[in-house]
Amino acid sequence: MSPVLALGIAAALLALATVAGIVLRRRDGQRRDGGALRFDPADAAATELGARATLVQFSTEMCARCPQVRRLLGAYASEHDGLRHLEVDLTHRPDLSTRYRVLQTPTTFVVDGSGAVRARFHGVPRPQALAEALAAV
Repeated sequence: MSPVLALGIAAALLALATVAGIVLRRRDGQRRDGGALRFDPADAAATELGARATLVQFSTEMCARCPQVRRLLGAYASEHDGLRHLEVDLTHRPDLSTRYRVLQTPTTFVVDGSGAVRARFHGVPRPQALAEALAAV
């Protein structure tokens, strides 16, 4: 293989990886539809959901961004009436990642009082998108 061709292939792979990284980064933290999922509070060792809504955070022990999301959601729940923050550690409950289709941590669900997942966030939720999701509940 000629050095020019090898350099061209390497440059094309670098460009493709850069574009993929930019697309994934832009999608991180945006609100997505919850689909037809229903959350069971027993999966988080909780007896009940919040009166207005519950912020369910899926995390793992090795997750670097999970503590940031824990602080964000905990503060948000303490500032608003009827909100509750629950955290589910998928390290100890890997079966829940399949049930709730969680592919990365942190993942956050906005769950209404009946247990229906109204919105989901992959990565660190953007505060404005989180506020909009809660306003829709």
